[in-house]
Amino acid sequence: MPNAQEEWEKHVKSDLKGRGPEELTWHTPEGISIKPLYTLQDLEGLEDVASFPGSFPYLRGPRATMYTNRPWTLRQYAGFSTAEESNKFYRENLKAGQHGLSIAFDLATHRGYDSDHPRVSGDVGKAGVAIDTVEDMKRLFEGIPLNQMSVSMTMNGAVIPIMAAFIVAAEEQGVAQDQLSGTIQNDILKEFMVRNTYIYPPEPSMRLVADVIEYTTRHMPNFNSISVSGYHMHEAGATAVQELGFTLADGLDYVRATLNRGLPIDAFAPRISFFFGIGMNFFMEIAKLRAARLLWAKLMKAYNPENPQSLMLRTHCQTSGVSLTAQDPLNNIVRTTLEALSAVLGGTQSLHTNSYDEAVALPSQKSARISRNTQLILAEETGITQVIDPLGGSYYVEALTHSLAQHAQTLIDEVEALGGMTKAVMEGMPKLRIEESAAKRQTRLDLGQETIVGVNKYVMTGDPLDILNIDASWVRDQQIERLQEIKKTRDSKKVQACLEALTGAASQKNVNVMPFAIDAMRERATLGEVSDAMEKVFTRYEAEIHMINHVYGTLYGETRGAEIEAIRKRIDKFRRKEGRVPRLMIAKVGQDGHDRGAKIIGTAFEDLGFDVDMGPLFQTPLEAAKKAVKDEVHVLGLSTQAGGHRVLIPELMMALKAEGAEKMIVICGGVIPPQDYEWLYGQGVSAIFGPGTPLIEAAKSVLSLLEGDPHAGG
Repeated sequence: MPNAQEEWEKHVKSDLKGRGPEELTWHTPEGISIKPLYTLQDLEGLEDVASFPGSFPYLRGPRATMYTNRPWTLRQYAGFSTAEESNKFYRENLKAGQHGLSIAFDLATHRGYDSDHPRVSGDVGKAGVAIDTVEDMKRLFEGIPLNQMSVSMTMNGAVIPIMAAFIVAAEEQGVAQDQLSGTIQNDILKEFMVRNTYIYPPEPSMRLVADVIEYTTRHMPNFNSISVSGYHMHEAGATAVQELGFTLADGLDYVRATLNRGLPIDAFAPRISFFFGIGMNFFMEIAKLRAARLLWAKLMKAYNPENPQSLMLRTHCQTSGVSLTAQDPLNNIVRTTLEALSAVLGGTQSLHTNSYDEAVALPSQKSARISRNTQLILAEETGITQVIDPLGGSYYVEALTHSLAQHAQTLIDEVEALGGMTKAVMEGMPKLRIEESAAKRQTRLDLGQETIVGVNKYVMTGDPLDILNIDASWVRDQQIERLQEIKKTRDSKKVQACLEALTGAASQKNVNVMPFAIDAMRERATLGEVSDAMEKVFTRYEAEIHMINHVYGTLYGETRGAEIEAIRKRIDKFRRKEGRVPRLMIAKVGQDGHDRGAKIIGTAFEDLGFDVDMGPLFQTPLEAAKKAVKDEVHVLGLSTQAGGHRVLIPELMMALKAEGAEKMIVICGGVIPPQDYEWLYGQGVSAIFGPGTPLIEAAKSVLSLLEGDPHAGG
């Protein structure tokens, strides 16, 4: 008699007309082979499957009762325009069921610039709230009692002045430091890998991370001093293995940096938190959170903590921004719901759900309400909070969890062999690995090997969305006026003395800079002044630009070789006519450091035969124009993710005209609302490539523009 598996295989062969179950194996981007069927046999030899929630190694959750006692914290990440506008938004959300605040700062603030700095003309108030002084921070929390509200702040580069301003704002609200609760992200290593909102080089930046952890450990017992973030790696194109492995490796370096301050492990480890992105591979994301707890508990056990909480990985999660599409955007509501469910089934401690319109603009009130209600419906209508780790014991989920953990541990071991994550980052290994994964995924999407409904399959046209538009120029004018007033009314001698003391503290390796920054902010020094005071010692970091090669040429060539050959023939024809191949410069103008899209475009165009010049990050429009003219490029492409195009494009066009290059072809790509397309064309932009544009089609359009077709871009 055949056994059950043999019987099943016989039925499979019948369904597949003679082929076996191996035909249905799925090879994931993580390098994990997913079988079509899992059974009890797949759990044999797996450790910890029978463990309980709240017990080592916390596979099934850090708390014994999980959501049966208290649901996850509903924490929506938000911030825009002025502190008053953000404050109004926060208070409305709190009334509508939000549990805690999660603050988004604008890019000028992240990069340590005041709003009046010439480098931030298009960035003020666009991708977050502008904070220049303690007065802005006080306005941000007006009417929100900081001794009763947990506040999470996404801040890394300018972590010292932001923490100082927060502490002083609370103090002037009558709330002592030891009463404050919440989290500061304070995870600088991932900035050098993917997000790029750093200020200082890696080593002094790590010193500041440890300063914050040490200070909060000694003075702020209810405040989490670091949130180690894999989210931005996820958004930059990392696989689940890379996000998991690199994030935990970051955590290990932060632990070692803090131990070097003489703090015992149990003094700070219980307040290390994590932050993961949640994408559309439903079960992989569930397994990722379970594997993270499993791995962190075992990694931390090596430090012999006495407090069990030092072993527990607690995490915030956010649904994926990169999975949101500008095409058919109402589909994003479904995507966000599934990602949120995945985070919950994986055991997150708090959650942010993205809004459906964020692929084109900041969330509107309507879309923010839908994203917030998504969590409320999951928590209060579905019944999933009634059972702890409901997928525990699933043959597939348990096998996937352990496979993911093994792959991530191998990556952690590789990083450790390089001397830890700080050294790996300085060598550029994590960044290049993630960029290669991003390029491979974009290729799969272009080739239709992965489906995105409404983008590369089942495509439909839809009506433009009503979007939230921020007038960055108005916000900047408001901030500049307030900065001028502060500088008129403060005691300049006291401010200068505080800033000089801060510079002196930064120059001494064993001195914590936090108390000096707090003194300076209390005297109404600005965020930019505090950052500059430390920059005198640490310098400002400028990253070298590297691109990977041959990903597109190799993968496209397997299925679309004829199209590639046709493009290369057109490029060769252009070369024979002009004496050189077409040269494309890709510029990141303003303080937007999200360079995933720019790197993908550069890699693809170079593989197709273009000469690609990747401009440095954080250029001004004038600097980009001068470089484009100096390098004699044919096409200048602007990659924009932060909504500054309405300010930056006119400035760029004026700069090109001043350089005598007004006829240079200018193209744009990134997060640009369709409503702005005609306006951009009117400014002189020749083509706009929104999210989801196949790169082969973009290359054809650019070639047509070079060949003289004025309608090639749209």
